Amino acid sequence: MTALLEKNIKFQWTSACQKAFEELKKRLTTAPVLTFPDMHKPFSVYCDASRLGLGCVLMQEGKVIAYASRQLRDHEKNYPTHDLELAAVVHALKVWRHYLFGQKCDIYTDHKSLKYIFTQTELNMRQRRWLELIKDYDLEIHYHPGKANVVADALSRKSQISLLWARELPDELAIEFDRLSLGFLNKTEGTVFMEFEPTLEQEIRKGQLNDEKIKEVKELIKLDKAPGFRVDADGTVWHGDRICVPNIKSIRDLILKEAHKTTYSIHPGSEKMYQDLKRKFWWYGMKREVAEYVALCDVCQRVKAEHQKPAGLLQPLKIPEWKWEEIGMDFIIGLPRTQSGFDSIWVVVDRLTKVAHFIPVKTTYSGAKLAELYMSRIVCLHGVPKKIVSDRGTQFTSHFWKRLHESMGTKLNFSSAYHPQTDGQTERTNQILEDMLRACAIQYGTSWDKSLPYAEFSYNNSYQASIKMSPFQALYGRRCRTPLHWDQPGEKQLFGPGIIEDAERQVRMIRENLRIAQTRQKSYADNRRRDLEFAVGDYVYLKVSPIRGLRRFKVKGKLAPRYIGPFKIIDRKGEVAYQLELPDKLSGVHNVFHISQLKKCLRVPEEQLQEDELNVQDDLTYTDPNFGNGRENYRNRVIKMCKVKWSHHTAEEATWEREDDLRADYPELFASQS
Repeated sequence: MTALLEKNIKFQWTSACQKAFEELKKRLTTAPVLTFPDMHKPFSVYCDASRLGLGCVLMQEGKVIAYASRQLRDHEKNYPTHDLELAAVVHALKVWRHYLFGQKCDIYTDHKSLKYIFTQTELNMRQRRWLELIKDYDLEIHYHPGKANVVADALSRKSQISLLWARELPDELAIEFDRLSLGFLNKTEGTVFMEFEPTLEQEIRKGQLNDEKIKEVKELIKLDKAPGFRVDADGTVWHGDRICVPNIKSIRDLILKEAHKTTYSIHPGSEKMYQDLKRKFWWYGMKREVAEYVALCDVCQRVKAEHQKPAGLLQPLKIPEWKWEEIGMDFIIGLPRTQSGFDSIWVVVDRLTKVAHFIPVKTTYSGAKLAELYMSRIVCLHGVPKKIVSDRGTQFTSHFWKRLHESMGTKLNFSSAYHPQTDGQTERTNQILEDMLRACAIQYGTSWDKSLPYAEFSYNNSYQASIKMSPFQALYGRRCRTPLHWDQPGEKQLFGPGIIEDAERQVRMIRENLRIAQTRQKSYADNRRRDLEFAVGDYVYLKVSPIRGLRRFKVKGKLAPRYIGPFKIIDRKGEVAYQLELPDKLSGVHNVFHISQLKKCLRVPEEQLQEDELNVQDDLTYTDPNFGNGRENYRNRVIKMCKVKWSHHTAEEATWEREDDLRADYPELFASQS
């Protein structure tokens, strides 16, 4: 109708004008009636702020006296949330100064920190200025939860209004609501309709009317046979102070979702979630449904740590028949580089006698160089072994290494992915060797490669509890002569049939001692583990380990999910290993895993995690970012910089990082340069 009053516009009364006129009359005649203030009674002010404007309501004894609101000015849009909420309070005090000055009033806000504004020690200049104004009033600030602050927060709380509200919104507000995708905008020509759903309590009241069990409870209440239940004036059934929720899936799912998946709850455990819900809601089997809902939550299964015994009972390796028939090997890397250029140790252990050889190597050694060392340090002394147990390091899984041992008739047995406990003997030897080298570094101060021969001698001549003798004695049948233990003068028989019989008897004794030790170790280990089995066709989550400091979607790797998947089990390998059906994105990962790295998926989610978000390596760590090089010149020095293109980010989001920091965090990326 306003358009008809403009110049050069023909006055033509259309059906649209008539409809607008009728709507205007209706609005003017049915507007809420405001009450008059009583200056002898205290006032209540409800305030709220958003990124669009400020809103407040003046009330007295639960009745509205006045409303006030305004849009934010340009400079106010940059205010932090704390200052915006305080600005709403100041706006109310200025607008209703003639009511509130000299009167007792209570201020209610959904920003809890404002309760302590009078006791804060650190305030900015804006807050100090506003605090001087606030102190002129006899007021007290109270915290009022946002979901209860209905009137002041009406525009952002669709669940608090139970009517169809239509008005012509400003374009910027309509665009903002549309961007938020709140789901209650219905656009027509010239008008934006905002459809608000009924409150949850209204849905529950409505659902109770058709619920058979609640109807039975109502009948029992009339007969005074339902202790603890009551019916209010509106006919709603309550269990004490808890409203009875009807058996309607949509209502219960909404309650469970709000208590578990919103930003106000953030995936609590079943017991915490139940205790939160039981204060307000009640239905039959509520605790069981809450436990099932939490157990089936995909996010909880992927991010929460397990607080129970590791899965999978100990499965010891078979005891070898003879000396140096089966060996284990591993590398100790990351050691300080010596003057000879060594930075790693190749550890080779006989699984029967426990004799170990410690070979200093470089990480840059090729497969041919390692094969040369293997022939000169192992094969020439002990012969060709029948079986080698190792992890899945690139040195042991290379094509050259496999062909070499295939030609010599040696079988290669690899541990399951990301489970070094398979070759526990070698891992334990690594730990002992590292402790020895630390002690040498402290006591003798020499380079570790100079102390390595003495560490090997000391280890092989030390008593081993599992075989009840030293590895040297187990291998040669006699104790090694040392400056502390010497032989008496005389002749000893070193040849003859008795020597062979003694060697065979000693091997039988060693194998029996190993069997007893394995039984004892399995008993101890199984007390701290739990037996668990999966079936072929089950879906499981796979545990991953983030590299320290890795940035994913601008989030540190420490905050990345603990598990990825779920993946389908396609085969069982042995007693405690399973083969998974991995996607093509994870083709570089060996698909057989120990059961301790798996967690059963109770329900396959409709939307699975995109595997390409996690660039997983063979050891189940995330891949590294791409680098570029550069430098920054300072007054007294030059600092080398690297341009880092982070995984799953665009080139425009690449950042410059100091090279020395990157070398400390990702040394393997610079190995080829050294």
